[in-house]
Amino acid sequence: MKLLQVLLIVGVGAGIAAQTVAAQVQVRVPEKEQPCTVPGANNDFLGIQTIRLWPGDAPQAKGKACEDTPTLTIFDPPVGAANGAAVVILPGGAYMHLSGNLEGREIADWFAARGFRAFVLSYRLSSNGYILPIPLLDARRAVQTVRARAADYHVSPNRIVMIGFSAGGHLAALAATQFIPGDPESEDPVERVSSRPDYLVLGYPWIGAISSDTSHLSYCKILNLMDRCEALRAAYSPDLFVTKETPPTFWFHAADDHTVPVEQGLRFYEALIKAGVPAEAHVYGHGGHGFGLGKGDAELEQWPAQMEAWMRSLGVLTPEAKP
Repeated sequence: MKLLQVLLIVGVGAGIAAQTVAAQVQVRVPEKEQPCTVPGANNDFLGIQTIRLWPGDAPQAKGKACEDTPTLTIFDPPVGAANGAAVVILPGGAYMHLSGNLEGREIADWFAARGFRAFVLSYRLSSNGYILPIPLLDARRAVQTVRARAADYHVSPNRIVMIGFSAGGHLAALAATQFIPGDPESEDPVERVSSRPDYLVLGYPWIGAISSDTSHLSYCKILNLMDRCEALRAAYSPDLFVTKETPPTFWFHAADDHTVPVEQGLRFYEALIKAGVPAEAHVYGHGGHGFGLGKGDAELEQWPAQMEAWMRSLGVLTPEAKP
């Protein structure tokens, strides 16, 4: 048996930017029912499988439990509909948990329905002692895995989209600005390829996560790292690392997001423009934080179609001619 802490949140008004009432409740969950991704837990009927990022223990793993094992859950496109593109999805959750349905499964189903092979990353969390750069190692490895096994997954190694939401957006932006080249001499074939995603999509990204300013959500305050905050900020603030090599980016946010102020995303967008990186921005008048695919809001539900049009203009959805 394992004790889980459940955070109950009651919101008033739109989004989680509204006032909240929180209480922690301890719940006993049998080991076999722990809510985590399990490598090898495949469902061929639904076209879903889960794999480990590393064949053995992940680098700097603290144990062998679910929370120590980063995975990719793979969603196949419908038969005959594959377009040869891949998407790596990074759910949010303040680095404390993963919003696996709203910003994982629902997003994967949307992309798969449009011909993508979708990969949802379960990265290691700071709530389990894995502070940055450990989640970044997982995000890099996810892209390298898809690229190195592109032939197995029937995708192009040059059409890999990475999309992240909230904290997952911060991590995706880090992965896109602090990517590593492949090492052709490595014994591990996954490490021989680059970790750079070809395209980047950011949904209400927590770009300013690492900040000593506690007037908004702060990674340093949550994890009691205020004494190290400035060093972490200098090392892991994505807007500080944008170059002309940063992938083309699509960014969307709500102007009334009080959890992750829109100004944080604007800083990243402005850095992209300054570096000459092709970028598209959509700021909606309302929506708060954490709206996923739109939650039934007529305005917010436009972003997936706008992103699709952006990707189509870049040729992401155009299947490559077979030799």
